Amino acid sequence: MPILEELERSKNETVPYFDLPDEDLDKTYAPGKWTIREILHHLTDAETVLYDRIRRIISEPKTVIWSFNQDLWATNLSYLSLPLEASKDVYVSVRRMIMLQAELHYASQGHLEFVHSETGLHTLKDEFDKVVWHNDNHLKQIRKALV
Repeated sequence: MPILEELERSKNETVPYFDLPDEDLDKTYAPGKWTIREILHHLTDAETVLYDRIRRIISEPKTVIWSFNQDLWATNLSYLSLPLEASKDVYVSVRRMIMLQAELHYASQGHLEFVHSETGLHTLKDEFDKVVWHNDNHLKQIRKALV
């Protein structure tokens, strides 16, 4: 199933970045943008949010899913001082669960709809696909920061 391959690929590319030396983790892809460290914490939190959304859509179709303010999460959850190894563990675990849910529900229930509080009507497939898209977007930023 292509979605499983994409989830695995993006996970495999992301995980080694958690083990970069501090000097690399403190790099940013553009002035005033998040550091690699902050991006990795954000990816972890976004995985948990997306996993929660996926479970809600499967369990309660047509539900309303609320957005979250990523900048407030970064500040209020102390991304700059939070241990990265803990986020790595969460990222890997949650990605595994997302992949298990994708295997069970992507093809058979991908049509299930939900309403996002800011962007409107979407499907379960859209949310699984968003996991990959979101991760890939941040991988581009990490690669740019490391150049």
